[in-house]
Amino acid sequence: MGMSTFSTSRTSRNVMHVPSKSIPSLDGIRAVSILIVLFSHVGLGHIVPGGFGVTVFFFLSGYLITTLLVQEFHSKQSIDIGRFYFRRFLRLAPPLLIALTIAYLLVLAGQLGGGVSWQGFLAQIFYFANYYQLFWDPGQSTPDGTNVLWSLAVEEHFYLGYPFVFLALRRHLSSRQIGWVLMVLSLLILAWRYHLATQVGFESTRTYYATDTRIDSILWGCILALMVNPWAGTLNRGKAGILPWTALIIGCLMLLVSFLIRDEVFRETLRYTMQGVALMPLFYFAVRYPDTLLMRPLKWSFIKELGVYSYSIYLIHFVIVHFLQQRSALFQNWLLLFVVTLALSVMFASAVERYVDSRLRRVRARYH
Repeated sequence: MGMSTFSTSRTSRNVMHVPSKSIPSLDGIRAVSILIVLFSHVGLGHIVPGGFGVTVFFFLSGYLITTLLVQEFHSKQSIDIGRFYFRRFLRLAPPLLIALTIAYLLVLAGQLGGGVSWQGFLAQIFYFANYYQLFWDPGQSTPDGTNVLWSLAVEEHFYLGYPFVFLALRRHLSSRQIGWVLMVLSLLILAWRYHLATQVGFESTRTYYATDTRIDSILWGCILALMVNPWAGTLNRGKAGILPWTALIIGCLMLLVSFLIRDEVFRETLRYTMQGVALMPLFYFAVRYPDTLLMRPLKWSFIKELGVYSYSIYLIHFVIVHFLQQRSALFQNWLLLFVVTLALSVMFASAVERYVDSRLRRVRARYH
C-alpha cells in the first residue's frame, strides 16, 4: 500500500481536542483484561468470564484508535492512511510471527498438539483465523492454543476499513454525529446477531468469533472517543462528582446483569451490546479520574508493565497452557498452571519488547 495522504481541506466542526501525551490508565486496563483471559484459560472459565477480557480489549482498541484519528485530524485536517497501516504492521506483525513460529515448531517437534498446514498458517498471518475456524477447520490444522487469534482477525478487519470510513464521514459530519452513525450501526449488528441466534441449528461460535457479529464491541469504544471523550481537555485530578460515580455504578450493575443472565439467546445477542454500553462509563471514569482511590491501582508500575506486555502475552499464553498440560499432570492444578504460564508469557513478552519492539518503536515514532 502506498504512503499517500488522504486529506480534506474542510474546516473541522465540533472538534474534540485530545492531548498528545499517553493515557496513563489504559495500560492498567490492558493488564486487567489479560489477567481475566489468563484466569479463564487455566481452568477458571466457569468463574472468570474470559470472553469479557477480550471484549474489553476490543473496546479499548476502538477508543484508542479513534482518539488518535481525532487528534490527527484536528492537528492537520487530514489522516495519513498509509502511515497508519505501516505503524499497525510494525506493531502487530513481528510478535505474531514470532509466537506462531514457536507454536508451529513445537508441533513439528512433537511437543504440542494440533496440526500444521499452510492453509491454517496463512489464515492466521493474514488475519482470517476467525472465519477459517468457523467454516473450514476448528483446530486440527493449526497448533493448539493458537485459536485465540480469532480476536486479532476481528481487530484487523476493523483496522482495515475504519480509517477510510472515519475520514469519509469526518468530511461531512462532526465527531459527535459520527458517533450517532456508529451507534445505529452497532444496533444493526445486534439485530443481525439476534437473527442468527434464533435460527434452527444455531451454534454460539458463529456469533462469538465472527467479525460481522463482534465488531460492535470495538465500535462502542469508538463512540466513547467521538461523543464524550474523557481524555479531551484537562483531566480532573480531584474527586469525581455525583454524576460520574452514578454512571460508574450503573455501568457495573449492567455488567453484573450481563454475567448473571444465562439465557443462550441473550448471551449471544444483547449481552455484547450491554457490555459495550456498560464499559463506556467505566472507561470514562478510569481515564478522566485516574488518581481516585478506585482507579489508582491501574497506574501501579508492575500493572502498567503487564499492560505493555499484554499483546505478546495474549499471543503466546494459550500455547503455553496447552504445552504444559500435555507435558505433565501437575499442571491440572489451575494455580500452578497460572503461575508458570504467566511467568513464561512475561519472559516471552519481555524478550520481544527488548529485542524487537524497542527497535521497531523508534521506526514507528518517525511515522507518527
